[in-house]
Amino acid sequence: MDPRAAGWFERRTSTAGDWPLERCLRLRDETGTRVSVVVPARDEAATIGEVVGTLRRDVLDVGLVDELVVIDSDSTDDTAAVAAAAGAVVHASRDVAPELGTLSGKGEALWKSLLVTTGDVLVFVDADLTEWGPHFVTGLIGPLLADPGVRLVKGFYDRVLDDAAAPAGDGTGPAGGGPSTDGGRVTELVARPLLSLWWPHLAAVVQPLAGEWAVRRSLAVELPFPAGYGVELATLIDTVDRYGLDAVAQVDLGSRGHRHQAVHDLAVMAGELLAVADTRYPTPRGVPAEPVLHQYRRAEGGWRARPVPVAERPALREVLGC
Repeated sequence: MDPRAAGWFERRTSTAGDWPLERCLRLRDETGTRVSVVVPARDEAATIGEVVGTLRRDVLDVGLVDELVVIDSDSTDDTAAVAAAAGAVVHASRDVAPELGTLSGKGEALWKSLLVTTGDVLVFVDADLTEWGPHFVTGLIGPLLADPGVRLVKGFYDRVLDDAAAPAGDGTGPAGGGPSTDGGRVTELVARPLLSLWWPHLAAVVQPLAGEWAVRRSLAVELPFPAGYGVELATLIDTVDRYGLDAVAQVDLGSRGHRHQAVHDLAVMAGELLAVADTRYPTPRGVPAEPVLHQYRRAEGGWRARPVPVAERPALREVLGC
């Protein structure tokens, strides 16, 4: 491993157990830090009630978090109503600053969240979690409360993959089904190889695509946000590019379970990541203005072309002129 990566791992890696609630409450009071938890969601009515309810009970009601916000991205189910009933403030992404237009994707929801939250620190938690706990929040904010030099914190975990519940034809896991800890397929097959080859100093980031991460608002408003799934990789690369490796920390959160996507859908995500990486590499090859992923699907009669989202929101500070 690159010596820079190995040294960073030793300096900037901790566990959720290092950041118990009582310690985080004390650090929050000492620093006067406001904390916002943001849950981006699209068609997650089945899980978001439990996610929001747990966050409300275990981090909002106890005074660690100042606000709990769900950004709903054009859900076609009852995601917004379930989240509101569970105790979150809910905003439709397209209704936040409509004069700025609307894009589709997770990164868009996170970018829009900067306009409707007030926290000095923002914690992002995915809406489809099934195995997790409030230590996700305490673990992620702990390094930010304890060290002003830390600007971005990434979570990492064993990602539980329930092969028996994988989409039909997904082709994942061993025959016979059953849960394993081989989740994070795009991470292991795309993101980590990319970092190891192109940004070897970032090779010790265990989960560069982790949906659970925390960031200082002062940093978030400086960064461009890819509208889709490339937002986590872009934020990592851009933060280190601006502020160096020690601006980032990572926390072992244990294990994480969530809903998984079919491989053909993950391929589109992989395309987004490749595009994000290419635009940030010192000598980019050049991504087409409207890239397309071609996939062969026998059951659908042959080839189909799927657009690869590459739109990015500029840094919010540039948009607002502040």
